[in-house]
Amino acid sequence: MKKPGASTQLTAEQVYAVCDIDSIPFESSDEVTTVGGPVGQQRALDALSFGTGMRDDGYNIFALGPAGLGKRTVIQQLLERQSQIRPAPSDWCYVYNFSEPYKPNALQLPAGRGIQLRKDMEQFTEDLLTAIPAAFETENYQAQIESIQQELIARRDEALNELAEQANEKNIQLIHTPSGFAFAPMDAKKEVIRPDRFERLTETEQEQIKTAIDELQKQLQRVIRQFPAWQKESQQQVKELDRKIAHYAVEHLISEVKEHHADLGEVVSFLSAVESDVIEHAKDFRGESEVHSLISTGAPAREHTLHRYEINLIVDRSDDESAPVVYIDLPTHSNLLGRTEYQTQMGTLVTDFTLIKAGELHRANGGYLLLDARHLLTQPFAWESLKRALRSKEIRIEPLERSLGLVSTVSLEPEPIPLDVKVVLMGERLLYYLLVQYDPEFVEFFKVAADFEDALDRDGDNTLTYARQIACFVNEHKLTPIGREGTARVIEHAIRLAGDNEKISLELRNITDLLKEADYWARQQKAARISAQHVQQAIDSRIDRLERVRSRVYEAITSGVIDIESKGGRIGQLNGLSVIQLGEFAFGQPTRITATARLGDRGVIDIERETKLGGKLHSKGVLILSNFLAARFAKDYPLSLSASLVFEQSYGMVDGDSASLAELCALLSVLGQVPIEQRFAVTGSVNQLGRVQAIGGVNEKIEGFFDICASRGLSGDQGVLIPASNQRHLMLRGDIVDAVRDGRFRVYTVETVDEAIEILTGTAAGERDEAGDYPGDSVNGLVEERLFEFAKARRRFSHPNSEDKTPSDSEDN
Repeated sequence: MKKPGASTQLTAEQVYAVCDIDSIPFESSDEVTTVGGPVGQQRALDALSFGTGMRDDGYNIFALGPAGLGKRTVIQQLLERQSQIRPAPSDWCYVYNFSEPYKPNALQLPAGRGIQLRKDMEQFTEDLLTAIPAAFETENYQAQIESIQQELIARRDEALNELAEQANEKNIQLIHTPSGFAFAPMDAKKEVIRPDRFERLTETEQEQIKTAIDELQKQLQRVIRQFPAWQKESQQQVKELDRKIAHYAVEHLISEVKEHHADLGEVVSFLSAVESDVIEHAKDFRGESEVHSLISTGAPAREHTLHRYEINLIVDRSDDESAPVVYIDLPTHSNLLGRTEYQTQMGTLVTDFTLIKAGELHRANGGYLLLDARHLLTQPFAWESLKRALRSKEIRIEPLERSLGLVSTVSLEPEPIPLDVKVVLMGERLLYYLLVQYDPEFVEFFKVAADFEDALDRDGDNTLTYARQIACFVNEHKLTPIGREGTARVIEHAIRLAGDNEKISLELRNITDLLKEADYWARQQKAARISAQHVQQAIDSRIDRLERVRSRVYEAITSGVIDIESKGGRIGQLNGLSVIQLGEFAFGQPTRITATARLGDRGVIDIERETKLGGKLHSKGVLILSNFLAARFAKDYPLSLSASLVFEQSYGMVDGDSASLAELCALLSVLGQVPIEQRFAVTGSVNQLGRVQAIGGVNEKIEGFFDICASRGLSGDQGVLIPASNQRHLMLRGDIVDAVRDGRFRVYTVETVDEAIEILTGTAAGERDEAGDYPGDSVNGLVEERLFEFAKARRRFSHPNSEDKTPSDSEDN
C-alpha cells in the first residue's frame, strides 16, 4: 500500500477492468432461452408504473435520459402490459349535421360497432337507389298523381265555366286565346258581334257592353289569381303524397338499421334525421333535378344527397382487444389533432365531413401516446396544441392556417371529441429541466419524471444479467451465437462506454450495433460463434472508419509540424492532454503548454482568455493558479509576479480546467528554474489547496500520448500523470495494457501538485520545516525564493532609497 500523499505507478491490472469469464454462465448464447426485464432501471420503471396507474389529471410522464438507452422499447413494453388490463376504447365517427352542415357531429360507439354502422349505412343507401324509384313507379302512385292533376284542372274549369255562364247571361262570351282569356259581346242569336257591327251600335249600347265586360274582367282576374294558390295546394298534395310514398319506402329500411343500434341513443337520433332527410329529398333519387344539381354542385343530386348519409369512421377499434399504445415519430399539429382535407371542385376548394382525418390523439384516445419531446418541440405549434388538448380534455380539429388567418376558405368546425389519454414524453435530461424552468405549464401536465439510469453497478448479479441481455439480443435478431469470451469482451466495452470501471453502460444502442458488426465479421470468417476477436475487430473497424482526422493530427505531430516533445528536459514547458470530440468519435491530442514568469504585478495572464480563445472554465482554472501561488508562497508579502500561460499552436477555443495541473507545474518549473521531463504528459484539475481533481476523457488522453510515443519508439520511461480519482475510470486499449505490463509505458496517479512536480522534475517538492521554511534545493523552496526576490526587487524599484528589508516588514497595508 502506498503512503498517503504518495504517487502511484499503476499496474496492467489497474488500467483495465477485466470481465471474469467464469462469471458468464453459458458457453454460447443459444443456451439462453429466458429474456429478462430491463437492467438497472427499477427507479424509472417504478415511476412509469406510478404514472400509468394514476388516473388524475396532469399525471402524464416525462421519461428523461440520454439517447441510446432503449427508453422507447422499455416504455412500450410496459405500456403494452398496462394496456392489457384496460378494455378497448370507443369507436369514433363523424356524420353529417342536417341542421348545421359545417359543424359535423361526432358519434361515440362501442369498440367494433363503428364499422358495423358504416356497413349498415352503405347497405341502406344502396337499397334506397332501388326502393324509392320502385315506390314512385307503381300504378297506384301514378293514379293518385293523375287524380290530383285532374282535380286541379276540374277546379279551374268549374270556376271558368261559372264565369262563362254569368257572361252568357249578359250576352258576353268568354273566349280562350293563345295569350289567355278575353270577353266578346254577343247579339240576340248568341253570335259574337264583329268589331264593325259593334261600331254601329249606339253609344249607350256600347257603354253598357263595356261596363259589363269590365265587371266580368274583374271577376276573371279574381278567378285567375286563385290559380297559383290552387296550383300550390295541388303541389302540396303531390308533395304530401311523395312524403307518404317515400316514408313507406324508407321506413322498413331505416328500421332495420335502428334495430341493430337501438342501444345507442345518439345513433338512433342520427338515423331519424337521415330518415327525415331522405323523405325530404326523395326526388333526388328519381333523377328529377340532375341538371340543376350538376350546375350548382358539380355532382348529380342523387350522389350529393347520398353522400350525406355516409359514416366517416375516423377511429376503428374492431381489431383491438385492449387500450391502444401509439407512438408518433412526426408529431406535427395536424398529425396530433387531425385535419380536414380539401378537394378541388370547379376551381374552388371544398370540403365536407367525409374529408375529416383522425390524428394520433384520436387513435391513442383511451390509451397511451408516446412522443419524442425534441421532435414535438421542433414542430410549429405542436407543443401548444398538445397542452391545449390536455387542458380542455377534448380533441378539437382546427386547421392551423385558419387559426393563423392565412386562408379564408370555407372550412368545417367538427364537434370536439372528449380526450382521455396518458401521454409519455421521452427526452434528454437537459430538455426536461429547460421545460421545467421556462414553461410554467409543463409541471401542470407532466407531474411524473421517469429518470433512466445510463449505467449500473458492476457487481456479480448485474454482470450476469447483462450477459443474459446480450445473449437474448443475439438470439432475438438471429445473429451468430456469441461465445463466453465474446460476451466478456462486449461487457468490457460497455464498461469503457460507462467511463467508470465500476459501472456498466446501459447505452444499448451502441452495444447492439457492436453485436451486429461483430456478427458481420464472424459471418465473413464463417465462424460458428462470435468470439472476442470478432468483437475487437468490430471495435477497430468502427474506429478506422472515423479516425481520419486523428491520423492527420498525429501525422502532423510525428512530422514536427505540431511541436510535441517526448524526451529531454525543458523549463516552463510540458505536455498537456486534451480531447477532441468529432461526432461519435473522440481522441486525445497532446498539447504543448508553456509558461513564462517575470517581475511585475499582473499575476498570471491567460493568453487564451486575452485573445478571447479561452472559455469560462479554463479562465477559472487559471485564476485558481494565481490564488494558489499567493496562498502558498506569498502570505507575508505581495505577490510580485507577471506570468503568462499559453497552449502553443492552438488556434481554436480552449475550455475546461483539465489542464490546470499541467499549467501549474509549468509555472512552478519556470519560477524554480527546474526542468520538466518531456517524456511525461499531464492531465488533471487542481484546486486552490493544490489537490488534484478528476477530469473527463482520461482514456482517450492517455491513448493520445501513447500513440505519439509509440510512433517515435517507446523508451520504457515515458508515461502519463492522471488524478488518483480517475483511476476508476481507466479502461485502456489492449496495446497500452500490454505496454504497461511489459514496463514500456507508465501511468501514474497523483493526488497533489507536489506529487506531480516530483515525478515531472525528479526533484523533491519539499515540505515546510518547523520554522516554516522549505528546503532550499526543493522545488517549493526554489519557487518561494524566486518570488521573494521578485518582491524585494519590486520594493527597491518602488522605494530606491529604502533599506533592503523583508517586504512584509515595510510594505504599506
